Amino acid sequence: MLRAFRDAFRIPDLRRKIVFTLLLLAVFRLGSTIPTPGVNTGALEQATSGGLFGLISLISGGNLSQFSIFALGVLPYITASIVIQLLTTTIPSLEKLSKEGEEGRKKINQYTRYAAIGLGAAQALFFSLYITNNPSFIAVGWDPGLFTVLVMVLTQVAGIAFTMWIGERITEVGVGNGISLIITAGIIARYPHEVSATAQLFRTNPDQSILGLAFFILVILATIAGIVYVYQGERRVPVTYARARGGAPTGAARNLGGQATWLPIKVNQAGVIPVIFASAMLIIPNLIASATTTRAPGVNAFIQTHLTPGSPWYIALEGLLIFGFTYLYNSVQFDPRRISEQLREAGGFIPGVRPGAPTAEYLGGISSRLSLWGAIFLVVLTVIPQVVQRATGISTFQFSGTGLLIIVGVALETLKQLEAQLTVRRYDGFISKGRIRGRLNS
Repeated sequence: MLRAFRDAFRIPDLRRKIVFTLLLLAVFRLGSTIPTPGVNTGALEQATSGGLFGLISLISGGNLSQFSIFALGVLPYITASIVIQLLTTTIPSLEKLSKEGEEGRKKINQYTRYAAIGLGAAQALFFSLYITNNPSFIAVGWDPGLFTVLVMVLTQVAGIAFTMWIGERITEVGVGNGISLIITAGIIARYPHEVSATAQLFRTNPDQSILGLAFFILVILATIAGIVYVYQGERRVPVTYARARGGAPTGAARNLGGQATWLPIKVNQAGVIPVIFASAMLIIPNLIASATTTRAPGVNAFIQTHLTPGSPWYIALEGLLIFGFTYLYNSVQFDPRRISEQLREAGGFIPGVRPGAPTAEYLGGISSRLSLWGAIFLVVLTVIPQVVQRATGISTFQFSGTGLLIIVGVALETLKQLEAQLTVRRYDGFISKGRIRGRLNS
């Protein structure tokens, strides 16, 4: 890994890409320190430190707790991308558009941007009303009226559009996926403050055990190793082609006629999407609790007792939701019937399995078994941090399996892109300096 980064900095073109990426990320982090006009950031940060906006604040890198100009950041774009991706597999016109090559992808990306702006405006309106309905969140000199709400919404929509532009520029000109790198930078930016708070906790609280801290760090390292192992895990289904064809299904290696290749199916196909969906669903009880504080104190007390983050009922319900969303997302994302049709059209088949419906059934069985292990992995990744934090009493460091999964996944994907570009440049150097160039020019 370090060797790839070292070799990348030795190549001027790659060095410019890396520097460009770092500069744009620095611009985003600079904007994250600028608060939205009319907001009392001190009072808001204390109120949003709990579980209601915990996941949103984690992905936004703490921007939501300060309600900076990039408070929503890439969240609307992520939501819009997931929705458009799901609709592409269910709406024939969008599915046809996705198969029209580069022009089709450009149109889908344009639809995603429009959807992100619309969702962002709705989310900004929700958070702005939440802030203006609490007088303590309003800065001195501002009136919690329509003008303040309008200023907050316009500021957030402008921040969403600028964040999307930064992400796309990084993807096109820089290194790695821009949106993913923005999320990762936001998560990592929280760590120095949390490490400092944890050190301060041990200095001021003599009851904290050093063994507990050592166990906490050991679990984090084991979690990172497990994420790397599962993230790279895949089931390679053997595929044989009877003739030379280029239209292999997505993920399958291209081949010459009569040669065997494989169709990779990842263990964790859904990534962190089921965790995000489950956490979003579990925000609803907290919203109900905040709305029934005075009208239904019994309902509020039940939710505060049993459905708060870290409670046994909350953990069990979150695990069930992650299982359900994992199977749901994988069934939409990986369509065995479509893959079997692509294999048959490309002249390929799985040895020992008849083409058509038997191939779809075979691939569906493999996908279901992998989805089971992927769901178990996500549940363990979500539950372990909550259990460890309750056992060690270390609450100053937000040990999140979701955050670690995002960081490790983005790091591995960025490293793969760097290695791929290094490989291409080695071949370019061989072609430009070797005999091939001389023959072409002669």
